[in-house]
Amino acid sequence: MLLSILLDAVNYVPGLAAIAAAIAVIGAAIGIGRIGQSAMEAMARQPEAAGRIQSGMIIAGALVEGATLFAIVVCVLAVLG
Repeated sequence: MLLSILLDAVNYVPGLAAIAAAIAVIGAAIGIGRIGQSAMEAMARQPEAAGRIQSGMIIAGALVEGATLFAIVVCVLAVLG
């Protein structure tokens, strides 16, 4: 009985992996949007610090994108493995 339930659950892995990848991408988009929003607000308050703020924004955005890429790779490996 338990074995048949586990074998049936294997059929859902590709769909669940696709949903997980979509959630990861949506979360990254929201995160990068908030990073950009905060950076623009900070640059509006202190224009003289715009260069430092922009550098920090780019680094934070790259870290978010890197984590998203890892999440998508894990989802693809779940489908293939």
